[in-house]
Amino acid sequence: MEKIFSYQQLFYFTKSVFLKMGCREREADIAAKNLLVADMRGIDSHGVARLSGYVRLWEVGRINAKADIRVIHETPSTAVVDGDAGLGLVVAPFAMNIAIKKANEVGSGWVSVQNSNHFGIAGQYAMMGLDKDMIGIAMTNASALVAPTFSKEKMLGTNPIAVAVPAGEQPPFVADFATTTAANGKLEILQRKNQPVPTGWVQNKDGDSSYDAHELKNGGALLPLGSDREHSSHKGYMLGSIVDIFSGVLSGANFGPWVPPFPAYVPMPENLPGKGIGHFFGAMRIDAFGTAADFKKNMDQWINRFRNAQSISEKQPVLVPGDPERLIEEERSQKGIPIIEEVETDLRNLAKKLSLSL
Repeated sequence: MEKIFSYQQLFYFTKSVFLKMGCREREADIAAKNLLVADMRGIDSHGVARLSGYVRLWEVGRINAKADIRVIHETPSTAVVDGDAGLGLVVAPFAMNIAIKKANEVGSGWVSVQNSNHFGIAGQYAMMGLDKDMIGIAMTNASALVAPTFSKEKMLGTNPIAVAVPAGEQPPFVADFATTTAANGKLEILQRKNQPVPTGWVQNKDGDSSYDAHELKNGGALLPLGSDREHSSHKGYMLGSIVDIFSGVLSGANFGPWVPPFPAYVPMPENLPGKGIGHFFGAMRIDAFGTAADFKKNMDQWINRFRNAQSISEKQPVLVPGDPERLIEEERSQKGIPIIEEVETDLRNLAKKLSLSL
């Protein structure tokens, strides 16, 4: 069962939760808007379904609601940001704005982040440069849930990559994807629905394929993009590793199996090599490579040609990255955001706990 909530209902409730955590007014506003981008774009696993998780992290002292986010190292085109254990939903746009500012000044900007937390979906930060005629890039490492090819041990997170490219008359190209066969959030949705997982999503503690959505609690692991060696899981493993190195090793954040877990009840890894979770952001002015008008004209042609590629079935046209999320956002802007019963119950319990009204 689902219930429809308006954007404003969920926004005011979410902002109220962040204010209860002690966030400043402006930062609670930013955090709520960034969290709800996921719900609006149909990535329900990373929106308000995560809200109680942020509260639990704050309760155990792993989120600093009044973080002093600052630049600790920079050059004309690069910077390192220390998030001071703040909400990733606030730290990430701070860092991406620096990347955009540097791109304005010197053509491109690159910012790595240490000492942050879960930041929602990567795509929203990559898209921040679109209206400035910039290509945006965003990625983050995450707690170790993924077994590298041939491994039984969890070493990497789902480590998403997002790239947003502006166009002219066409909607922008927006790729936003986990480097695993499926994001952990999709596994959590199946857990709530008590449904099995498709083949190739997870393995059990012995490294064998499993259909159990609860396998990670039993010592199992998510699989890299590709599922197994025969289907090129080594490529997903490499992509996840690149994200981990750019986000964690480069910034001074934690990396690999040391990245702090999102569930507050999971013990922190020992002997941490860095600070918090790491992110990486990039912004490139398209007019640093040629005229913006020519680029956007060519992107329109690219998008049109791919969207009109001959499809296997008339019922399923060929899509361009960003199409599904854009269509869902248009629909939810009109009709509201559907919330499944389990998430609604979680939000109502949170409201009661914090003396708020949903």
